[in-house]
Amino acid sequence: MTLRADIQALRAAALPLSQGDDHAALLGLVGDARIVLLGEASHGTHEFYRERARITQRLIAERGFRAVAVEGDWPDAYRVDRYVRGKSADASAPEALAGFRRFPTWMWRNTDVAGFSDWLRAANAGRADALQCGFYGLDMYSLHASIEKVLAYLAREHPALAALARERYACFDRFGQDSQVYGMMTGLRGAEDCEEAVVAMLVDLRANLGEAEAAFDAEQNARLVRNAESYYRRMYMRNVSSWNLRDTHMAETLQALERHLARDGAAAKVVVWAHNSHVGDARATEMGRHRGELNLGQLVRERLGDDAFLVGFTTHAGTVTAASDWDAEVEHKRVRPSLPGSVERLLHDTGIGRFVLPLRGDGAHVQVLRETLLERAIGVIYRPETERQSHYFDAEPARQFDALVHLDETHAVRPLDRHAAWHAAADAPETYPFGT
Repeated sequence: MTLRADIQALRAAALPLSQGDDHAALLGLVGDARIVLLGEASHGTHEFYRERARITQRLIAERGFRAVAVEGDWPDAYRVDRYVRGKSADASAPEALAGFRRFPTWMWRNTDVAGFSDWLRAANAGRADALQCGFYGLDMYSLHASIEKVLAYLAREHPALAALARERYACFDRFGQDSQVYGMMTGLRGAEDCEEAVVAMLVDLRANLGEAEAAFDAEQNARLVRNAESYYRRMYMRNVSSWNLRDTHMAETLQALERHLARDGAAAKVVVWAHNSHVGDARATEMGRHRGELNLGQLVRERLGDDAFLVGFTTHAGTVTAASDWDAEVEHKRVRPSLPGSVERLLHDTGIGRFVLPLRGDGAHVQVLRETLLERAIGVIYRPETERQSHYFDAEPARQFDALVHLDETHAVRPLDRHAAWHAAADAPETYPFGT
């Protein structure tokens, strides 16, 4: 049977990946870009974590990248940073990852991230601080944890300012520890908010900071508190996109990290690990065109142009670690085969299985992926029973990304924590849960 022209074009441009490939082809595409954003089509796929780790290892070892910035909360990731630099009391990677206690714990507390953390610790050993590679978080959900970090820093370094910080941050006490309660009470019900207090605290903190690493950590936590306050307060307001607030915070944090790394005059080169929905340029998706949403990849690309390289990851079928609802028990789920009309189905139909697809330029395959296609996104929740409505959106992949990595069959990431239901499903026959 003759292959369709679009499939032929994709096959001709595909750069096959062997098992255990060192990603030389992708590094060639990256070139001299100093910010490389590596995506994922789900938050629970082993191969996405593994291949991002392999790519990142080469960028660190051969291209001088000095930071890995992940879609995780700043204080939790900073604990891992201390571990990979050999500066913490944590005796192992699982112990260093213990800070990731908020749902979904498996997103960073998994065997792939633990293995990468140990690799990074070994790679940093014996290197001067300026040559080590750090591990940082870009996200903004850690409002209360970040308050604690700021107070702890000030208690050590600026006791007088610590008293003022405790007074200002006490504004949150009447709302309890649930940040969404704060948002609901202030955004929906008109309760007095804490905006003035957190802005003033950030200003005063910045005026009293030195150049030490601990001061940088404190400033990022204080800025996170300011942005998280705004995020939670506005998330219940229909005229404000909380998504935009979150991704703008990620972009600001990344830029602050770049400035911090460039203090010694060296180029700031950072690898970002985040979901495709944050990495791919939002302007090429229905969220950007019809909802006015922006994202991290768009903001970085607008700021840096070709100095940013955006990589999406896709899969056709397999298994995934995910929950059925927010805060629900983690499950080992089977991923349905990709839908006709999707970019994943087109890549599957090439029959290659594992490959890199370059998307810069004007080749025939690029024209194929400049058409509007369905694209799948599985976050921490997967609902196969409503697959089309819950997990697909319209996008133009060749405008979203600079390259795609397609891994046709993938498997669930393994959580570090013991979950009886997850392990029972993982050990079930391959037909689970759709077979008989």
